[in-house]
Amino acid sequence: MENRVRVVIAEDSVLLREGLTRLLTDRGHEVVAGVGDGDALIRSVDGLAREDQLPDVVVADVRMPPTHTDEGVRAAVQLRKSHPGVGVLVLSQYVEERYATELLAASSRGVGYLLKDRVAEVREFVDAVVRVAEGGTALDPEVVAQLLGRSRKQDVLAGLTPREREVLGLMAEGRTNSAIARQLVVSDGAVEKHVSNIFLKLGLSPSDGDHRRVLAVLTYLKS
Repeated sequence: MENRVRVVIAEDSVLLREGLTRLLTDRGHEVVAGVGDGDALIRSVDGLAREDQLPDVVVADVRMPPTHTDEGVRAAVQLRKSHPGVGVLVLSQYVEERYATELLAASSRGVGYLLKDRVAEVREFVDAVVRVAEGGTALDPEVVAQLLGRSRKQDVLAGLTPREREVLGLMAEGRTNSAIARQLVVSDGAVEKHVSNIFLKLGLSPSDGDHRRVLAVLTYLKS
């Protein structure tokens, strides 16, 4: 049996909310509130705080009413600022890097991001709730893989000089080498040299099947 924790659940699907409540209470934990949107989540936690009854952890869906976009994660980020002692575990249907990054921006302590499929693995889910409640971290392996992939892309671009970044940015705008040369007031040969260095640093070798200029721009945009 894990250490008993107090949980607030924010999930607009009543069926899923009740299911999460059952999973946790069956393992000896206490669900002190269940709500269906981000505003209600904030009101609930603030109300518990006024009664000196803060939960140990909040479990929240990323997307909730009224727009079903980012209400849940915005509420989670706000709670991490107003009640830093409360752990926050968000659930998402898909890996959404922007939300994961926003949630982890301040600190990785007492935070989790899991895909909803992970809830089916009951022990793993409940362990994650307890870990986050105790100040630990619970990140879905797919979230970690995507964040690391983005980090690698950023590291590649970090190797470019400021001028090379400027040239790559103009390439992304669809400018030709001659147009870039006029914009930067340099020779065509200087631009060609910068472009060659960009290809080299991005690991884009000459190939009959790939257009290196397009691949370089895609790398830039994805970063």
